[in-house]
Amino acid sequence: MRAITISRPGGPEVLTVSEVEEPAPGPHEVVIDVAAAGVNRADVAQRQGVYPPPEGAPAWPGLEVSGIVVALGASVSQWRVGDYVVALLSGGGYADRVAVDEGLVLPMPKGVDLALAAGLPEAVATVWSNLVLEAGLREGDVLLVHGGASGVGTIAIQIGAALGATVYATAGSAEKVALCEQLGAARGIDYRGEDFVEVVQQETEGRGVDVILDMVGGDYLARDVAALATGGRIQLIATQRGREATIDASVLMAKRARIHGTTLRARPLEERRAIVAAVREHAWPLVERGAVQVFLDSAYPLDFAATAHRRMESGEHAGKILLAVR
Repeated sequence: MRAITISRPGGPEVLTVSEVEEPAPGPHEVVIDVAAAGVNRADVAQRQGVYPPPEGAPAWPGLEVSGIVVALGASVSQWRVGDYVVALLSGGGYADRVAVDEGLVLPMPKGVDLALAAGLPEAVATVWSNLVLEAGLREGDVLLVHGGASGVGTIAIQIGAALGATVYATAGSAEKVALCEQLGAARGIDYRGEDFVEVVQQETEGRGVDVILDMVGGDYLARDVAALATGGRIQLIATQRGREATIDASVLMAKRARIHGTTLRARPLEERRAIVAAVREHAWPLVERGAVQVFLDSAYPLDFAATAHRRMESGEHAGKILLAVR
């Protein structure tokens, strides 16, 4: 079968169409004939050699897919051959087929296009685990989402709004700010010309925000602390502006606030299963009633994975980038 392998750490040009062995399901795994795969920042980091896949995962990238179940492990009980599904992966989604634990598979949401659904598993699981399971976001809270026009950001805005939070979101252009507001943000903030700390403090009359979803890191972290309300929570999920930060610990203590860093694919299988189960119970109904949707930036054939990575690294995209496998 085809897979997009990484010939060596480097730029998009190192992504190579290769023939690899088809996966065989383990006892608790299903094999999915992939219709489409989501493109994520983690894939770019893996290609660059700074985010290797966990032990046991395929060497090629891809953290989420949609498709059809075509084979079952001997102990699989939740799925049948022919089921239309999406899945959260540790890797291997950039391929014709992938094997995945049955507990990381979700049913195809009703009313969602098969290919478009590939943009749901990673973003929804990331957002739900961070905002709800970790930060305890609830109705009446104030949420700030950095990178609001990204694949994760667009989902975070919609989930926050659906839960009854007031959402603010940063983005890098007037068009992206407008998209954030279209998706449910009370106010989009153009970080190129506005200070998000000043804006949220003004909008909340000095109270600050309860939860921040930060995929930027670096010097944003100190500003996040300044933007927090008393008891606020920062969920740090990526470090696009750098891995090091300096904060005023006295401000963090005075606000009785916390900073929580998380990753998803490196978690133990049981934790990822629990997240997927929570997504199926609580977030999937939001998807099926249309309150949470994939906003598509672009889709490319599998063989054009390098072009998809260039699009992501350009910073010009808004919403989800997908690879069409079938």
